[in-house]
Amino acid sequence: MATENFIQSTSEIARISEDSAKLKIESKEFDLPVVKATCGPDGILISKLKNEAFVTLDPGFLTTAQCSSNITYIDGEQSILRYRGYPIQDLAEKSTFLEVAYLLIYGYLPTKEQRDSFIDDVNGRTLVGEDFRSFLGGFPRDAHPMALLSSSVAALGTFCSGTSSVHDLQAIEEATKNILAKTRTITSFLHRRRRNEPLLYPDYSRGYVDDFIRMCFAIPYERFESNPLLVDALDKLLILHADHEQNCSTTVVRITGSSNASLYSSVAAGICALSGPLHGGANEKALKQICEIREYIKEGKTIQDFVNMVKDNKQKLAGFGHRVYKSYDPRAAIAKEYAKKMYDAKIGDLDLFELAFELEEVVMEDDYFSSRHLYPNIDLWTGLIYKAMGFDPEMFTTIFALARIPGWIAHWREMHRDPLTKIGRPRQVYTGPVYNKYISVDERKL
Repeated sequence: MATENFIQSTSEIARISEDSAKLKIESKEFDLPVVKATCGPDGILISKLKNEAFVTLDPGFLTTAQCSSNITYIDGEQSILRYRGYPIQDLAEKSTFLEVAYLLIYGYLPTKEQRDSFIDDVNGRTLVGEDFRSFLGGFPRDAHPMALLSSSVAALGTFCSGTSSVHDLQAIEEATKNILAKTRTITSFLHRRRRNEPLLYPDYSRGYVDDFIRMCFAIPYERFESNPLLVDALDKLLILHADHEQNCSTTVVRITGSSNASLYSSVAAGICALSGPLHGGANEKALKQICEIREYIKEGKTIQDFVNMVKDNKQKLAGFGHRVYKSYDPRAAIAKEYAKKMYDAKIGDLDLFELAFELEEVVMEDDYFSSRHLYPNIDLWTGLIYKAMGFDPEMFTTIFALARIPGWIAHWREMHRDPLTKIGRPRQVYTGPVYNKYISVDERKL
């Protein structure tokens, strides 16, 4: 069983350096231990400050590490993204989404037998029961699919009896595979229900991505063959989104799980965080912007005119720039190749693809953007690709969530194996009134 092959706890491989960082505040001086990283910046362990009347203040956690982890490494300056040490380029070229899911969750690439067993186990769980289908049917048809997806995953544990324990390794295994399998089916249901189309049952004989496309777009009782290019493209986009270190939603999953909330509840919390437009809605914004550029050009203007307008008004250009990457997003380079393949195969709105290619070329040649480290990110291409596949913009973030499931599960499981884990309870710097005397309502004045 895979649970018997858990990799080392992060606390076991985190190395406390003999060196220490010195911090002096007024007359007090602190020696703070340094935790050595295998790649990237070392960490300064500041836990002892809480006993000395000081806390650190770091809005947005820009320089705060909430944990040590051996899952994903990002070097935004060098365009590096690695899962468990494997470059994203190699995984996208040589692996599949479910194999990458295994790598993230268990810490190593599976043997052929392990991989095939895992795939069979996941695909064999993709069916959801009739009671769950009825549960989904109780939501408004026009509700946003991210709200429905988070509610569905939270409720899924109640339909999978005995798999919500955070202490039973077998229950965790069951929950892991249930969420991987059934979230795919739920996502296809949400897509079809928005269109008032009949829901389709899974076909165990097909691959994970191939059957997802069939469940989204097939006509009942008619033979359906997925376009191999679309299957390959979607499989690779799922890999590219499978994890991204300590982003907003992953942090939420860890914080939620630190209370001993179940894996179902923790993943549902991550979906809620991802639903925010500043996190999961970027590809929809990029697609909308390219559509705006098309209308702009119809008025006799050019892409360069549009870019100049953005610069003059100091606006953000959707699809460019990233919180972590200060160079070309490595995921964007891979996604762009699939955008080119789909364009060459004449799949989707070719005008939009052409505009995106030209927009990237104009921006890349402009010192205004390169001097500000505003390079193309993955969102420039994913919305175009999802639209070409036939998905509505409202579904884009649900596919993002489907892709991120393995990463969330991996972080939740890693957190529970780490003896240093404590329930998340950030401190604050209080800046409110020191004391107010209570005044009865009759005596209060504006």
